[in-house]
Amino acid sequence: MPRKSKKMKLPLIPLRGINIFPHTVSHFDIGREKSVLALEAAMEKEQLIFLVSQKDQEIELPKEEDIFEVGTVCRIKQLLKLPGSSVRVLVEGLYRGVITKYDAIDPYFSVTLEKGDFQDYEPGVEGQALMRMVLKSFEQYVHMENRVSPELLLGLEEVADISQFADLIASYVYFKQSTKQVLLEEFIPEERLKLLYAFLLEEMDVLQIESKIETEVKEQVNRFQKDYYLREQIRAIRKELGEENISDETQEYMDKLHNLKVSKELKVKIEKEIVRYGKLPAMSSESSVARTYLDTIFELPWNKQTKDKLDINYAQSVLEKDHYGLEKVKERILEFLAVRQISKGLKGPIICLVGPPGVGKTSIARSVARALERKFIRMSLGGVRDEAEIRGHRRTYIGAIPGRVITSIKDAKVKNPVFLFDEIDKMASDFRGDPASAMLEVLDPEQNKEFTDHYLELPFDLSKVLFITTANSLSTIPRPLLDRMEVIEVSGYTEEEKLHIARSFLIPKICKENGLTKEYLKISDDTLRAVITGYTRESGVRNLEREIGKICRKCAIEKVKDRDKSSALITMKNLTKYLGKTKFRYDVAESTPEIGSVNGMAWTQVGGETLTIEVGCMHGTGKLELTGQMGDVMKESARTGYSYLRSVADKYAINPDFYKDTDVHIHIPEGAIPKDGPSAGISMTTAMLSAVTKIPVRSQIAMTGEITLRGKVLAVGGIKEKVLAAYRAGIREIILPYENERNIEDIPMNVRKNITFRPVKTMEEVLEYALVLDKPKKVAVKKENKKK
Repeated sequence: MPRKSKKMKLPLIPLRGINIFPHTVSHFDIGREKSVLALEAAMEKEQLIFLVSQKDQEIELPKEEDIFEVGTVCRIKQLLKLPGSSVRVLVEGLYRGVITKYDAIDPYFSVTLEKGDFQDYEPGVEGQALMRMVLKSFEQYVHMENRVSPELLLGLEEVADISQFADLIASYVYFKQSTKQVLLEEFIPEERLKLLYAFLLEEMDVLQIESKIETEVKEQVNRFQKDYYLREQIRAIRKELGEENISDETQEYMDKLHNLKVSKELKVKIEKEIVRYGKLPAMSSESSVARTYLDTIFELPWNKQTKDKLDINYAQSVLEKDHYGLEKVKERILEFLAVRQISKGLKGPIICLVGPPGVGKTSIARSVARALERKFIRMSLGGVRDEAEIRGHRRTYIGAIPGRVITSIKDAKVKNPVFLFDEIDKMASDFRGDPASAMLEVLDPEQNKEFTDHYLELPFDLSKVLFITTANSLSTIPRPLLDRMEVIEVSGYTEEEKLHIARSFLIPKICKENGLTKEYLKISDDTLRAVITGYTRESGVRNLEREIGKICRKCAIEKVKDRDKSSALITMKNLTKYLGKTKFRYDVAESTPEIGSVNGMAWTQVGGETLTIEVGCMHGTGKLELTGQMGDVMKESARTGYSYLRSVADKYAINPDFYKDTDVHIHIPEGAIPKDGPSAGISMTTAMLSAVTKIPVRSQIAMTGEITLRGKVLAVGGIKEKVLAAYRAGIREIILPYENERNIEDIPMNVRKNITFRPVKTMEEVLEYALVLDKPKKVAVKKENKKK
């Protein structure tokens, strides 16, 4: 131990991460307020400061127990204020010090300490030997550690003091702080040299291992580079010799190709791609593209397909269970199954289900897949504008992928799924191409046997796929595409059909979803009819499903509030409690004949509607005014009827010059709703003639049909929906074009037997039936009694 020396009081600065040794000059930065105050106090007294390290350098404000006891008494040589509140200090280490007590903690640390170094110490022979050993080891360390300057060795040879020699070398070596603290706390110079020598040897061992690892890594990198260059040279040599270079991975692809049952031409093309892949550098970007392409090829179901369940009775039961009505659709599916049983080579038909929203087009396709026990794929075409969505991207583009058709087939893992193209009428085109044109090959039974995707560039057989498409309207489908599909119209449901669907399908399903039993909800048929007619206006049943769901949720609230309640009775009286006031009303035919007012019929996306067409005549200059949001086609029909009226003026005792001094105003109420189409031609003509001649029109009759300038009545569409709308309005007599007589069979029997249909060929027949004339009319014949 050092001899006892006089105690001294000095300011203390705790250091973080560094140790200051005696006989060395060091600099460091301080920024803590306590440390700055201690530094100022030291400058006022002999410029001496006691520097000691913290035990944990992460502590921002250390306490007594966080500071080592042994440190170094230093003389402050220079101060430099840095931006902010930091100060850079240059100090010279004088001698070791040991803290005996803390005199003050605030505003800065002040301690009483004793000198820790030996005084008048003379080393012996052992000390000289230790100095030589340590110096030799330090020389080796300098050569191994690039961060230490070799010039330090020159100064060390001149140092004779053993304590100074040990401290200098300890400060130069990159030891950990804890190791340096051990050396600082050793007061006997010989013992300190022994520790330093052991630590040096240990540090050199670590440096040697690091050097060895670094050398091995460099050699490995050099070897990889060498191997790469050699492989490239071998590849170039084999290319000159015409030899093939097939790796293990390419050999695996070759084995897959050998087991793949495709045509010889396809095998040749795929083999070329495999060989090309084998010649590409493994780390190149082109190699990964080629690998992805080959993986896509081998993941496609070239020969995998499910076996159809060709049981017509089973298919019929599935269709009947899932859907009510839709007889034409079911009949067509059963025809396909029947023919498939007889003829194995039948190509998959392309069926297009056309109808308003909510009538079950998409669910029909799911039922077909279930009836055939095939995989089901649905692809929505709404808003598709990019041709690459159908045909895929060419492999020259970065990030190229197959089209959604091929991708869906690949994911299905069979080549004969039921493939639904939903909303085919919603496709559009822009600068990225016309996807509708790309669909021509997909949906053509004569072409899709060799469908070629831009990414694959190999023909794939789509003829086994049963394609089904859906659309709300045929008007936006290009004619070439429409020509490739077999159109089946899925018209709206009648009121009776909706009642049956609600009773058999919707109520059990919605009650289950809302935690109720179907027996809990008691609702009569009359109340259901009131929901259908007063709260929904649609061809399908989606809104009806929502309204029933609203009733069930209200019932759920009641059940939660009253646990003892066994059932909920919904009647006409309390219906508004569950659904609020009636949302819609249907037009009801007038009971008395009126002049210039005719019941017309129109088709909309949500079903049929009746239109009251009103015509008024006023003195004027012969203008024809049209109001009520009429479209261009309807305006043309009005002008055509006006011209016909002028041509038959003599026959109906009309002033031939009425068009000069009489203004005719045609108006269709509910002017906020756009209306268009030719089917109101005979209705507007009849209303105009009635207004001009002041002959009333029968109120219990409705009509539809297009008119020509010569008075001929042409066929129109949507007869079923129009007749159902007229039936709801209380009309029991309908005038329709003679060519639409065949459409009467599509109308449900319960409606058909209560309506008298009057097929007409000319406008004269229309007026004869519609106007209240003095002469007798022809005898009407009901359609159901008329034989073909």
